[in-house]
Amino acid sequence: MTLRFGILVFPNVQQLDLTGPYEVLASAKGAEVELIWKDRSPVVSSTRLSLSPTVTFEDCPPLDVLCVPGGGGVNALLEDQEVLDFVRQRAAQARYVTSVCSGALVLGAAGLLKGKRATTHWYAHDFLVEFGAVPVDARIVEDGNLITAGGVTSGIDFGLALVARLLGQAEAETVQLSLEYAPAPPFRSGTPAEAAPAVLAQAKERLAASRRAREEMFARWRGAGSATTPARIRD
Repeated sequence: MTLRFGILVFPNVQQLDLTGPYEVLASAKGAEVELIWKDRSPVVSSTRLSLSPTVTFEDCPPLDVLCVPGGGGVNALLEDQEVLDFVRQRAAQARYVTSVCSGALVLGAAGLLKGKRATTHWYAHDFLVEFGAVPVDARIVEDGNLITAGGVTSGIDFGLALVARLLGQAEAETVQLSLEYAPAPPFRSGTPAEAAPAVLAQAKERLAASRRAREEMFARWRGAGSATTPARIRD
């Protein structure tokens, strides 16, 4: 049985949000993974890695799983009706609708998180309530056919959990072993709770520009009362 996974790729995507689950899913037996964008021109990630879409919105085949990764480029997607329309349309057809990191905000802007338990990157977690979601502090959160993963590296765990759900634990364990995924981080600073205060402050400073842009966007939405305003979605 062939399983087709579709991952959104876009300018300034956080490449590991995409390539982490991509490597896991593409390694699974009988899996096909498409990278989806408006056209097939290469896009550049937030760390300047060039990525080539394999299909467009127009010619994307039916998908078993839709996945939206995150990154600084998410900010532009939150107001891109072409992207949001595509996500809504394919979410209605897919077996599973998923996200990694701040990709959850795109699902929220598409109206797909209302009343749903969800997670995202720790520095975007508080935005989930704007979309009517129920924030959960966990690495992977499942609510029906919605699966959201936390920040960046959680995409690997998410990919393995998804393979297990679709193809069985034995296949997921085989993929995990093939990739020698046995994380043993050299430092205990991978979450805000573990990181030293100075490290947390420095990380927030590095992410400040993207967060500030999102805060301004939400404030503008609330003031304008547009159809895509989070308050409207929540209602």
